[in-house]
Amino acid sequence: MKSIDVSGVCNGIVDIFADVSQETFEPLGFDKGTMRLVDVVEQQSLLAQVGAHSPVMRSGGSVANSLIAIAQLGGKSAVCCQLANDEYGRFYRDECLQMGMKVPVPLASEGSTGTCVVLVTPDAERTMRTSLGVCTNLGPAHIDPVIVSESKWLFVEGYVFSNSDDGRAAIRESVRVAKESGTKIAVTCSEAWVVHAFGDPLRETLAVTDLIFANEEESMALAGASDVLAAGRTLKERFPHVVLTAGPKGAYLWWEGEEIHVPAVACEPRDLTGAGDMFAGAFLYGVTHGLKPYDAAHRACFLARHVIGQVGARLLGDVKGLWTAA
Repeated sequence: MKSIDVSGVCNGIVDIFADVSQETFEPLGFDKGTMRLVDVVEQQSLLAQVGAHSPVMRSGGSVANSLIAIAQLGGKSAVCCQLANDEYGRFYRDECLQMGMKVPVPLASEGSTGTCVVLVTPDAERTMRTSLGVCTNLGPAHIDPVIVSESKWLFVEGYVFSNSDDGRAAIRESVRVAKESGTKIAVTCSEAWVVHAFGDPLRETLAVTDLIFANEEESMALAGASDVLAAGRTLKERFPHVVLTAGPKGAYLWWEGEEIHVPAVACEPRDLTGAGDMFAGAFLYGVTHGLKPYDAAHRACFLARHVIGQVGARLLGDVKGLWTAA
């Protein structure tokens, strides 16, 4: 019996939330609501400019958000990412450990932990500047074979395909261990540009994948289709299980030969960030804890609805209670 529900190969990013006034934001010259990659020096300069004293920090990153959701629901998860031995890396490791997660990769002695400065303006818009730091150093040596082999599922983050040759090699190593140990493999595309720019290594992994997660745009890019249903009906011929999220249209599943539609839960969106991460984590928690796919997806939609009704990618409070109430 495997002791870990889901382990993930992912980028470990500390989200640093800073509330800024419109007067402080405008001189920065940023397009509101955008995300851009920056280097560490730019990141530090930005924090100094906005005067972010004691900002709110959260451990994150796409698949890491899903693994955190699993832990919040009472499941067992492990995060294989690269963190540095700095303020942010120690914070990330300790926060995950406090949630009962496993963090098997040692902190790097050099470099900086990946961070994302999230500027929150009074209109609830979030403008993000991300420095990947040591995330780009993640390689095969950082894959713990015991963790992967003890997992029911391995969850691979699409963004890691874009990190470096080492990152792609880390994915290959994790997949190799998973196949040898009977661990099922799930992949999230992360963004449509990953499909376009890193299609060859992505498809190499997808060839042995048990489950693919994608949103509308990603699914259409992967299938060469013009809508989400057409994409799903193409992808179901390639993969054993397909789960596609389509915002207010809900989710579409192709599971054990059955096509399933799960309606979205109505809400007033405040911030779409993290909805797909929560959906994937909650869905994987459900299927590893005996729920049928429809029921797991329904509860996952319910939790995703609560994520987009707030600012921030992580639900706070009684997440298990929300799961039960769905």
